[in-house]
Amino acid sequence: MDRTAEVARKTKETVIEVKLDVDGQGKTEINTGIPFFDHMLTLFGAHGFFDLYVYAKGDIDVDFHHTVEDVGLVLGDAWDRALGERKGIKRYGHAVTPMDEALCAVTTDLSKRPFLVYNLPGQGPCAGDSFMPLAKEFFRAFSTRGGMNLHINVLYGENEHHIIESIFKAAGRSLDMAAQIDPRITGVLSTKGAL
Repeated sequence: MDRTAEVARKTKETVIEVKLDVDGQGKTEINTGIPFFDHMLTLFGAHGFFDLYVYAKGDIDVDFHHTVEDVGLVLGDAWDRALGERKGIKRYGHAVTPMDEALCAVTTDLSKRPFLVYNLPGQGPCAGDSFMPLAKEFFRAFSTRGGMNLHINVLYGENEHHIIESIFKAAGRSLDMAAQIDPRITGVLSTKGAL
């Protein structure tokens, strides 16, 4: 079964190209113009064992928001296309991943019912060059377009880099589990007979 997708999107703010192989080996080639985001997407692919190519050119001279959100939209579209009718997939995935003092749990349901729950402990409004609000925008766009119910719960952490890194690693691992084919499942895993 070929579970790959290529998706491109061009607006006045961004140009995004994504190639995805759900059943890859974790090989990544990422270039968004935002080095920290590149690092997080590399971890996401490597820990989820997805082969992932992302190219983005955006108005990062204005800010990073458009680029990060639009990558989430296009990557979500790629996930949705690569999974097709979602026949035979386990559907649910869960991963708890530490990064030094930070610990994050991510639970996924590839249900075609998009919803994002995003809980961070003790995080007030972020200012300056914080990536924390952008990470949430990425996952909101990704879960909506990817047709998934995504629960991201950071149990604790102090260092922003470590917190975000634990999120991206756990998300990759959770999605890998949910997208696995289970030979016991005929059709889709739903008592309704459809997702």
